[in-house]
Amino acid sequence: MPALDVRELTVRFAGLTALDAVSFTVRPGTVHAVIGPNGAGKSTCFNVLSGVYRATSGSVRFGGHELTGMRPHRIAGLGVARIFQNVALPPRATVADSLLLGRHRLTRAGFVAAGLRLPSAAREERRHRERVREIAAFVGLERQLDLPAGSLPYGQQKLAELARALCMEPRLLLLDEPVAGMTADERRRTAAVIAGVRDSLGISIVLVEHDMGVVMRLADAVTVLDFGRRIADGTPGAVQNDPAVIRAYLGESGGTGESGGTGHGDRTAEGDGDRTPEGDGDRTAEGDRSGEGEPRS
Repeated sequence: MPALDVRELTVRFAGLTALDAVSFTVRPGTVHAVIGPNGAGKSTCFNVLSGVYRATSGSVRFGGHELTGMRPHRIAGLGVARIFQNVALPPRATVADSLLLGRHRLTRAGFVAAGLRLPSAAREERRHRERVREIAAFVGLERQLDLPAGSLPYGQQKLAELARALCMEPRLLLLDEPVAGMTADERRRTAAVIAGVRDSLGISIVLVEHDMGVVMRLADAVTVLDFGRRIADGTPGAVQNDPAVIRAYLGESGGTGESGGTGHGDRTAEGDGDRTPEGDGDRTAEGDRSGEGEPRS
């Protein structure tokens, strides 16, 4: 598996800097988390990595390929798969057919051969469907393959999204809040599957997630963004105790609930404790973040 090397990545929107010279490296076969308060630039970073946004400057190299400027389908063709925050499964299609969509880039039979059900196309489809069954079993959805995707509980739909991405046979997975909105049991199950993707399949993973408990358990390395800048980079333990990270999440007052003098009034802790890097809860930050140019992070 090749490394993902991000160097001096900068993105500007009409004069607003969403990412400011951000650098980090995702080592092969590891989970690399990109975290930060809402509006920090995490989704912008993902959009550049997947080709949705063009960088203003900087470099993103995946192995021997420069990704900046590539169209999304070409990046996908290099083995980069992305899961978005929202579920996007065809609700009436079966889970098996939904996962089969992930095999599209690997399909060699042409439209005519598939339409006429020529023997070569039929053999290829059987191979793809067998692989779909294997991946469904890996994530724990083998019993749901014949059900409509829209009938699954939310947590299983998110697992189906992950399975569809795995059906692409990726070398790099971009996971955008994979456990958002799940119950505690669903979060534990999904985190175990993600760990299995790294440990059993050796796939590199870039993870954006607000659940810091999941991040600290899964990540081999963590990059922290704040206002589009990298403020910390290292192991989960080192980042967790980094003063700059604590200030970004709690403000200068260190979690007393006083906003004076922090410059981040809407980020100070209010006694609930879930905003620290150790916490499990999602954070929201509105106020001075609302106009940053990123609808979501």
